[in-house]
Amino acid sequence: MDRFPDKNELRILFSHAAYQMAHCFSLRGTEVSHSQAWSTEDTQTQLPTADVLVISGFWQDEYLDHANRLRYIQSIGAGYDQFPLDTLKARSISLANATGVNADAVSQHAMGLILALYRQLHTGRDNQKQKIWRGMISDISMREDDLCGHTVLIVGLGAIGNRLAALSKAFGMTVVGVKRNIDDYSGPADEVVSPECFPDQLARADVVVLCCPLTDQTRELMNDRTFRAMKQSAYLVNVARGGCVNEPALLSALHHDSIAGAAIDHFNDEPLPVSSPFWALDNLIITPHTGGETRKYEENVIDILWENLGRLWDNDPTLINQIV
Repeated sequence: MDRFPDKNELRILFSHAAYQMAHCFSLRGTEVSHSQAWSTEDTQTQLPTADVLVISGFWQDEYLDHANRLRYIQSIGAGYDQFPLDTLKARSISLANATGVNADAVSQHAMGLILALYRQLHTGRDNQKQKIWRGMISDISMREDDLCGHTVLIVGLGAIGNRLAALSKAFGMTVVGVKRNIDDYSGPADEVVSPECFPDQLARADVVVLCCPLTDQTRELMNDRTFRAMKQSAYLVNVARGGCVNEPALLSALHHDSIAGAAIDHFNDEPLPVSSPFWALDNLIITPHTGGETRKYEENVIDILWENLGRLWDNDPTLINQIV
């Protein structure tokens, strides 16, 4: 493999429909050649001259047919299931993800969704649009509630899950976490169990929050069986990948009030089609994959990119958040 291009030879292509990656990078005065593609077509056009590609949702496997110079891909997001890992490895193209860049944002988003479900903020906004002043509720089970004393089951105790655990504790909740390696855990969760014990914890959980990556083990983790194991009064919050939830099973659980409600930030098909039955559910809060949004996002990704470029220039093969 040829050496990694020097700073004065390198060209970076930023590819995203909204994030102002190239603009923020230019403000650092690095003197490294770079440009931004705002569409998939533009990405393919500019890719043949790029040594480094910074991308997430625009990725297409056929880009590799136009990327003879490509040496390093920096994912803009934490997820990397869209990339052909074996092909990248065979072509000696490094891949790093952006794990941690939005841990504060996602954990706070999840906490906000928990609060919204318990405080019924979504129905309050619905009533506001209809100019309805709702009266006090006599049925205790239908009222708003506080979080104190409730149990949250957090699947995935990485940077996001641990931050959410700390936030949940601040609201007086009991935190049970699910983690692959529980032997060395020293975070804020009250209890930690292995993934094999996850089904046994569902009956005690008032809220189940998915903060895990999408893997073979977590794909459709929430399904007919796991929804049946939940309390009828419990909620599901998903700030992980949509593939972690079997959507027909979720739809059935919400439609039949098998669970009290859910808040979902990511679906299998995005944008969520207008024809989707999920739009009509009163016991569902939908956010359009905005859990990780923050005004610091570009800068946080560029911090990882710049550190990894420094390592590659120093012939250090170990990158931050390296996948390949």
